[in-house]
Amino acid sequence: MSFGKLYTCDGNPRSTAIRAVAKANKLDLEIVETDPPKGVPAEYLKINPLGKIPSFEGADGYVLTEAIAIAIYITSQNEKTSLLGKTKQDYASIVRWMSYANHEVLPTLAGWFRPLVGRDPYNKKNVEDSMKAALKAVGAIEQHLLINTFLVGERITLADIFAVGILARGFQYFFDKTWRSANPNVTRWYETVYSQPIYSAVVDKLSFIDEAIKNTPPASAKKEASTKKEKEPAAKKEAPKPKAKEVEDEEEEGVQAPKPKHPLEALPKATLVLDDWKRKYSNEETREVALPWFWENYKPDEYSLWKVDYKYNDELTQVFMSSNLIGKSPSLTSVVLRIRNDYIFDFIASHSVGGFFARLEGSRKYIFGAASVYGQANDSVIQGAFVIRGQEASPAFDVAPDFESYEFTKLDPSKAEDKEFVENQWSWDKPVEVKGKTYNHADGKVFK
Repeated sequence: MSFGKLYTCDGNPRSTAIRAVAKANKLDLEIVETDPPKGVPAEYLKINPLGKIPSFEGADGYVLTEAIAIAIYITSQNEKTSLLGKTKQDYASIVRWMSYANHEVLPTLAGWFRPLVGRDPYNKKNVEDSMKAALKAVGAIEQHLLINTFLVGERITLADIFAVGILARGFQYFFDKTWRSANPNVTRWYETVYSQPIYSAVVDKLSFIDEAIKNTPPASAKKEASTKKEKEPAAKKEAPKPKAKEVEDEEEEGVQAPKPKHPLEALPKATLVLDDWKRKYSNEETREVALPWFWENYKPDEYSLWKVDYKYNDELTQVFMSSNLIGKSPSLTSVVLRIRNDYIFDFIASHSVGGFFARLEGSRKYIFGAASVYGQANDSVIQGAFVIRGQEASPAFDVAPDFESYEFTKLDPSKAEDKEFVENQWSWDKPVEVKGKTYNHADGKVFK
């Protein structure tokens, strides 16, 4: 009897561990091929309103989203499993490393390889920044494994299985002979876990690359750049050649699905032009001029206000690293540099291409907001306030892969405390209180 359905697509790195533990636990898991970029049926949105993968639907009707939660749930079906550790500290550490792989490693690897294989627009600077962030994240694992056989304890756990599934992208495209020589601990660990029957049963045979792919535009981008040259006059008998090459390239890269229209395009034209507010905020004093203008022109039937909280504040360490979670270089996010309490924060140096703001580009004309780090090293929180087109958060925010790392709470500007929260978040001159503790403003970014 089927234990349930796993909605995912072939090669999805977040699903490898789920498949592995399901097979090891002898659970009949039906794989339902689901590829969000190609569109998902309306029925799937009842299971996962964001239309993302993976998602699990049990035979008993139990529905679960989020890769880490699903992997833990499937693993826990074996009450004698050692994959979740022996102690509460083991379990917490397992979740910690799974979260690290999911939020620190995978987004940066994606920002590195996707443009190089034609899945995202190519920008050399962005790719280089992603590379630096990915190597830094994996470097932390290398250091940990210098004195540890596995991520947690002396036996393989779910953390290892999940993290190896994530790092497979790196070994597929970048971690060549030279890199492996310089990172023997990660290489040893990766090969060890990959070769375990629980993992090797659901993946292709282990193989390593000799040379990493180059930081150059993919074939499609090169082809576009040389279009004019191809169109130069030539002998008639040679004319079909470029066309044949075109078809060959399309076969290699796969036919790209038409880019879907943004769901908020369907809304009627707003009377408040968001760009007018963005200019007012950028060019005027915030509290004295900009905020009064905003409240005078704000249309609650056209826009909504949202409080944004990072879900994993307990994992934040250095302030600048926390800031990198929010945004990246101004080439994508129009970062505003400000001075508060004699501290100058250079936001341009951000390395986290998988940062939240960096992935909101597709919704830029529907969003304005600011998010900040409050507190100090090893004791900080991330909060923000946004105004968006429409009344639901997901159509505006789910263009960001790390959307699910944040909690969104709708605000009511008719309530004094909600209005004050928005003003404070956009002014950066007041502390915040979280769980009874006060945190001073440390660093912030603006998306506009």
